[in-house]
Amino acid sequence: MIIKLGLTGSIGMGKSTTAQMFRDAGCAVWDADAVVHQLYAPDGPAPALLDAAFPGVIRGDGHVDRDALRQIIADDPTALDRINTIVHPLVAADRAAFLEQAQGLVVLDVPLLFETGLDAACDKVAVVSVNAETQRTRVLARGTMTETDLDHILSRQTPDADKRARADYVIDTSTLESARAKVSKIVAELT
Repeated sequence: MIIKLGLTGSIGMGKSTTAQMFRDAGCAVWDADAVVHQLYAPDGPAPALLDAAFPGVIRGDGHVDRDALRQIIADDPTALDRINTIVHPLVAADRAAFLEQAQGLVVLDVPLLFETGLDAACDKVAVVSVNAETQRTRVLARGTMTETDLDHILSRQTPDADKRARADYVIDTSTLESARAKVSKIVAELT
């Protein structure tokens, strides 16, 4: 028997750290972000498909020029949906292959779980959460985006309060200890 636990949370909430806690507890974890990175690799299927849809987004070394893609998304309100139309079926195929091999409690680590409707395919959903100030501090400390970039990302994500309201479990990631305790409780309940 397989039990699918969807794990989600907005940017900077501690989802990746929490997913590792589930791995450490013996759960198989499917990581949507990692799959997307593999798909975008020069030997993956996404670069050729993206280049066909958006000529010039592939660098000479075969990598997707993420800055060029970001600029296209900023300039064209339909671009992100078109990119998702290309990438989401590839991601879904990878997830299906993972689930065919899975047993017991498995975690589907998906940042846009609610936004893509994948929560409906899960038996239970866990949302990682911290207060907005901690979230903002964590993201901006990475040094990879501006406040404007962060606000744009947050505008495309389901608000944290809505995610928490829809979740079966809320994992407070303000401390590692509280997150570990909640992960242990969830694993014990579902296995």
